[in-house]
Amino acid sequence: MSGCLCGGDDWAACCGPLLSGERQAATAEELMRSRYSAFVVGDGDYLWRTWHPRTRPESVTAHGVEWTGLTVLDVVDGAVGDQEGVVEFEAAHRDGALRERSRFARRGGRWMYVDGVFPGPAPAG
Repeated sequence: MSGCLCGGDDWAACCGPLLSGERQAATAEELMRSRYSAFVVGDGDYLWRTWHPRTRPESVTAHGVEWTGLTVLDVVDGAVGDQEGVVEFEAAHRDGALRERSRFARRGGRWMYVDGVFPGPAPAG
C-alpha cells in the first residue's frame, strides 16, 4: 500500500507501523489518524487497545461503514511532551460525514483515546 488511509503520504511510514504494533503514536493527532485507518481496515483490536480503559466499551466493532476520507479541523495540545490533547476531525463516508472533537490522554506513556463529542453535522461545502 502506498498512500496512507488517513491522508498521509506513505502507509509504511504513517499508520502502518502503529497498527502493526511496531511503534506507538507520538502525538494525539497521530493516534487519531491511526484510529481512523483502523476503522477503514476493520481493525477492532487496535481500536480497543488504544481506547482508554476508563471509557472503552467491552468490545469494539470497526465494520459497517465505508470510510472515504479524513480531514483534521483543529488540534489543541497533544504534542510529544503533553499529557492531554484534543483533535477535531471530519471523517467522510459513503453516506455523508462524521464530525467529532476527540479527547486524548497519556496513560503509561502512551496516547489513548478518551472520548469524543459530536459538535453537529459537518458544514456543507
